[in-house]
Formats: sequence, C-alpha cells, structure tokens
Amino acid sequence: MYNIIIYAYLIGVAIYSRFNEKVRKMWRGERDAFSVLKEKVDPKAQYVWFHAASLGEFEQGRPLMEKMRASHPEYKILLTFFSPSGYEVRKNYEGADIICYLPLDTPLNARRFLRLIRPVKAYFIKYEFWYNYLHILKHRNVPVYSVSSIFRPGQIFFRWYGRQYAHVLKCFTHFFVQNAESKQLLRTIGIENANVVGDTRFDRVLQIRDAAKDLPLAQAFGRDYKVFVAGSSWPPDEEIFIPYFNRQPEWRMIIAPHVIGEDHLAKIERMVEGKCVRYTQLKDAAELADARCLIIDCFGLLSSIYRYGQVAYVGGGFGVGIHNVLEAAVWNMPVVFGPNNKRFQEARALLKAQGGFEINGADDFGKIMSRLDGEDGFLGQAGDKAGAYVSGQSGATDVVLASTGF
Repeated sequence: MYNIIIYAYLIGVAIYSRFNEKVRKMWRGERDAFSVLKEKVDPKAQYVWFHAASLGEFEQGRPLMEKMRASHPEYKILLTFFSPSGYEVRKNYEGADIICYLPLDTPLNARRFLRLIRPVKAYFIKYEFWYNYLHILKHRNVPVYSVSSIFRPGQIFFRWYGRQYAHVLKCFTHFFVQNAESKQLLRTIGIENANVVGDTRFDRVLQIRDAAKDLPLAQAFGRDYKVFVAGSSWPPDEEIFIPYFNRQPEWRMIIAPHVIGEDHLAKIERMVEGKCVRYTQLKDAAELADARCLIIDCFGLLSSIYRYGQVAYVGGGFGVGIHNVLEAAVWNMPVVFGPNNKRFQEARALLKAQGGFEINGADDFGKIMSRLDGEDGFLGQAGDKAGAYVSGQSGATDVVLASTGF
C-alpha cells in the first residue's frame, strides 16, 4: 500500500510541477540527484548521511555536522533535503561534501541511492520516515538515528490504522527524542531504544549568538533609548505593537517583518507616527538621529539584531504559528508572542520559565509592556529567565555524537 501511495504521489508531483515553481524545483532536483551523486561521490570515501526535510531541520542538524567534521575529518558528509525551501537556501553550505535532493522513496530509487553512497551511518533530523530507505538501511546493517524527534498522539504511528506503517520505526537504531512524552509514546508501540536528550536547535542558537555580527548602525539607533525589537512580524502583530509605541516617546522600534515587500514596508511606514528608516538605505548613523523606527528590509540580520533591544516580540502568533523565539531569548530578553503557540514546545516552555509572555490582543500587550517598562527589576528578571532556559537546554549535540560513536 505504501509504495502504491508513493507512485501516485510521484505522478501527482510530475503533473503539478507544470504549474508551480516550487514543486518544479523539487521535481527537477530529485531527478537530477543521481547525476549529482555519480559526479561527486568518492568511491574510496566513507560517508555519513544527514537528511533534513527543510531549512528548520537543517538548522537542527547543523551542530551535529559541524562538530563531527571538526572531530572526525576522515568522514565525508552527504546532506540531502526534501523541500526546495531547504535545498535552495543551503545548497552551497560548506559544511557538507555533497548536497542534493533526496530522490522520492520508491524501492528502485532507494536501492540506487544507497548503492551509490554506501553510508556508514545515517541521521534523520526530527521527522522523515521513509519506508524503503529505512528498510534497506536496516537490511544492510547501517546504523540509523532519529535526532531531535518529537512524537504526538495524533500521528499515524499511534492510530489503529497506522500500526502496520509503524513498523518503519523499528528500522532505527536509536531515537534521540526531545521530550519524555515522545519516549512514552514510542514505548506504547514496543519501541524501547529511545532516550530524552532535548533539541539540538538550542545548541545551534547558542552557536548563532556566539557568531553574531556587530551592527554599528543598529547599535547607534538604540543609544539613549529603550528599544523594542519585533522579529518576523505580520500585519496583525504590527497593528498591536505599533500604536502602543507611537505613544511611548522614550522607546524606539526595530521591525524585521516576515514578508519584505514594498507594500508591506510602506504600510509599516504609514502606521508609525514619526520618521522611519530602512536599514539598506542608511548611509551613516546621522540619519538615525530623529528616527522612531528602523525597518530591517533584508534577510540574515535578525538573529544579530535582537541583542540591541530590551524587549523582543516574535510574530506569527496571530496566524499560522509563531516563529523562532529562541533567537531572541538567547540574548537574555523577555519574549512576547501571540496565542497560536500551543504546538511550539519551546514557546510553551518559555512561558513556564516566565521568560515569555503570551498576548491575545492590544490590551494584553499594553499590560505586559507596562510591567516590563515600569515594574522595578521585572524586565531584567524575565530576560535572565529566558536566557537561562535556552542555556539550560543545550548539550544535545554532544550527547548524540558521543552515543553514536563520534
């Protein structure tokens, strides 16, 4: 049944690729993967295979790849992606020797792929449970590890109709799961080879903090003011915090919107009562003298920008879900976000640690900002709790590597 579904999916992707650019990139990338491998694989080398569905999973796997490369340069690294949103962004990543799409999980593709690579070990990051690849790896006695995985009761493995497919999980040598609930769920279907190590993403966010860029213009913008940093904001977020800070002359705003388009940027500028400056248009710090808002109209700076603020807001909580709260919390900043955070374990934990604050609208936002701004010591204590939460969850990378022979 699984293979019938995969072939049906393959036909669907081939048809849909005619009408969708993202699907077309994935379709071409999967077809070209074997050519890439034939050209680049060194038959004398030993490969460790890392598979990440998309960009988020890549960031979780990155600390593993970089520490393994540093301590065991005798191995080469193959990195595969399923989604164009991962591959297109990281196809030139220097931490891997070969980067390509993973060909779709048909029996023929899986056999051809593994015959070319002959991996000595494989790491599947968070999700991805490809039946044919995993069964062939197990048949060949290749150790396979699931890293930073997280399981929920609603997943197919734990439903009566999915118990047959759940056998795919028995192909893994070991599971390094994020929480105790995941370990217990695996136990209910007879899988005991799991231990709770947390999420390697905490190690990655600490790496990002330590490698943060100095941004003199952002630093100058906050001189003599308190700064509120909004990361990955959407219009529903901006409609809450911009009116509030329009009434707070002692505060300045740095806004890094999720969507950087002229219409969105112009809307932000219209909402702000006072001068707005776009980061890419700045020539020197003198232009910031009377500005109320600095708009980050480019990508790649947000994780470094957070350090120049006192309070962070992470967007998405009034839409599909909040974005990365850890990049802000790692700077010992209290983090505010919207109500759609229930599926995000790190946000829930940040709330519990009292370093994060959920809001449901403008009234809630005003109340929490009044506390952070006016209650003696509250802002600093909340920021310290946020930073301590992130630091306290680090170390999963070392545990995984040590447990898997690196």
